[in-house]
Amino acid sequence: MTVGADLPAFSLGEVLGQWSLAPVPTVATAWVVGLYLLGVQRLRARGDNWPVGRTVAFVCGGMGSFYFATASGLAAYDTTLLSVHMVQHMTLSMLVPLALALGAPVTLALRTLPRRPRGWLLALLHSRLAKVLSFAPLAFLLYIVSPWALYFTDWYRASLESVLVHEMMHVHLVAVGALFFWPLVGIDPLPGRHGYPFRMLLTVLTLPFHAFLGVTIMGQSTLLGGDYYPRLREGSMGSWLPDPYDDQELAGGILWGSGDLIALTFFAVLFTQWVRSSMAEAKREDRRLDRLEAREQAAASARTGDG
Repeated sequence: MTVGADLPAFSLGEVLGQWSLAPVPTVATAWVVGLYLLGVQRLRARGDNWPVGRTVAFVCGGMGSFYFATASGLAAYDTTLLSVHMVQHMTLSMLVPLALALGAPVTLALRTLPRRPRGWLLALLHSRLAKVLSFAPLAFLLYIVSPWALYFTDWYRASLESVLVHEMMHVHLVAVGALFFWPLVGIDPLPGRHGYPFRMLLTVLTLPFHAFLGVTIMGQSTLLGGDYYPRLREGSMGSWLPDPYDDQELAGGILWGSGDLIALTFFAVLFTQWVRSSMAEAKREDRRLDRLEAREQAAASARTGDG
């Protein structure tokens, strides 16, 4: 992302063709992916299995989406077109946290870290701070309030004009999304985990908030960011930039549609997990009943023999 840069007309080719070695996302992606793969390699070296799906979810779906959103042509245009920014926003706040959570990195760390660092991690997981941050109502409130605070305060204009604030916004979107999705996915041993009915209820509750925010942005009579986008049309990009009001309406539609789509996809993931959990619980109950029946039969046979 280069604030105020002169860019060619936006197209899919530009999104896929413009890549930058932005220091923060590049270093963060390299370190996080490297550490995760090192953990997987250590597990396999000692003969333990780690589901391939988790690795794909974390590396490709999570960190791959993060890097694409912050270093590709999507990032190049995220301060030029509100609609492009909205695609980036939804990727960072929903798709990335969900995929990272499905990768179960905390579980991987607990299985591969040396004794002392593993103790530190366990202490953090059982700390009061972790319990507060993973408290479902608080995470839900942060998740639905943050977009309103972003778009209807001076924070959004600041993110357009300051590289530092812009990068902080990216971190904030991922962090808030992680606080909301991580306990709901329920793979890692985190505090704040609830039963599947409550998780699905929270997921469903996000749908009207995304829709309402999207519709509100679409119907705004004032532009987000003030005169920032109209001023861009006064330069060399004015020949191809769309009308800011049209682009803002498109951005609201993207927020509405993509938010509901990802939330419904997550709802399907939760439902699948619930079914699998119920089937596993049923098998455990069957085995428990079989053991009780076997003991009763053995006791009955012993009594018969004594008689």
